[in-house]
Amino acid sequence: MLNLNHYRGEDSYSDGEIEEEILAIISNGQDPEEVIARDNRWPILYHLSPERRNLLEWFPFQSDATLLEVGAGCGALTGLFCERVRRVVAVELSQQRARITAERYRDTSNLEIIVGNVEEIPLEESFDYITLIGVLEYARAFISTTDPYGRLFDILLPRLREDGTVVIAIENRFGLKYWAGAADDHTGRLFEAISTPVSGKRVETFSRQGLISLLRRNGLCDLQFYYPHPDYKLPQEIFSDTCLPGLTSLLDEAPCYDRAGLRLFDERFGFFHLIRDGMYPWFANSFLVLARRGEKR
Repeated sequence: MLNLNHYRGEDSYSDGEIEEEILAIISNGQDPEEVIARDNRWPILYHLSPERRNLLEWFPFQSDATLLEVGAGCGALTGLFCERVRRVVAVELSQQRARITAERYRDTSNLEIIVGNVEEIPLEESFDYITLIGVLEYARAFISTTDPYGRLFDILLPRLREDGTVVIAIENRFGLKYWAGAADDHTGRLFEAISTPVSGKRVETFSRQGLISLLRRNGLCDLQFYYPHPDYKLPQEIFSDTCLPGLTSLLDEAPCYDRAGLRLFDERFGFFHLIRDGMYPWFANSFLVLARRGEKR
């Protein structure tokens, strides 16, 4: 279940000692919701909240399918995938997080966890689904080339079946919460995604059009956009281009999970005006994209 053949011996990222606590919580069989109710630390909520499943709980996965999860983290969505498809291969850079996932689903028979960099793992089988949930923005950090996104898709798309789907979730660099003063999800700095040049950054998010251009350039041209609100991490509602929020939709402000920010204006009224003028898809806080093959553009 836990494959360490491609592990380099060092975790390149971590939430720190709290990950040992999370492992103990899972190993001891504690109820995650009871833990969350008495512990307000962000990593506890992020890694253990069942609300994480809302992102794809609704999606009609094919039950006989295979799925490659790139960047499984502590397994917040891995269990959902194991319930819905025949086989799941989860790739995770961090051995500690992989251990947590392995313990979390120790009784699951259709899961293989591979620890290592997806660039260095010789995947041989084909998959019906490949997921990049909170992963695409970090491509510069774990792929050292001048075009890390192209390299990532060059690795993954040969492993995607012809009619397969790539599932991507990522923050919108122009999400309304950032304009309203929320600190950047990755760096904690104000207006980071909006105003900072990409050159030299390890984390890069995209606008809606920027993401469309990136995916089309890499051969994924059949795109369906969804908009998790208030974000893809803990979504309460999910909209789409065929079911956008209306003028009676009172969209909650994005919560500040772990970083203090500013409150420059009431996001609810900002969203009202964007919805009225047909601009919501460009300023939604997060994107969920179902991407399929097509000719490169």
